[in-house]
Amino acid sequence: MAKIKKNSAVPRALGVRGIALFPYIFIKDEGDDVIVNHESIHIEQQKELWVIPFYLLYVLFWLRGLRRLGDSRMAYYDIPFEKEAYSNAEDLSYLKNRERHAWKKYV
Repeated sequence: MAKIKKNSAVPRALGVRGIALFPYIFIKDEGDDVIVNHESIHIEQQKELWVIPFYLLYVLFWLRGLRRLGDSRMAYYDIPFEKEAYSNAEDLSYLKNRERHAWKKYV
């Protein structure tokens, strides 16, 4: 289980509501179950990819999306890791049944 840091300056400084930086989840406010679940999905992705490769792939997928779509925000939403997390964030039991490397379905 990730260590959750609420009311954190980390996401505020990055202009996001939450961010998963293994083994922590940083949330800019009190958060809710959906944001914690979204970031927890990222923690699982990071663990199965041994953390550093996750970040490298994350950037490469973003660059690919930026080149293809021409918009940084759209490139973010095109990242397979984000697609998996957004698609399943509201399913609070998702992580109990998630298959390893499930993000590959979103490539």
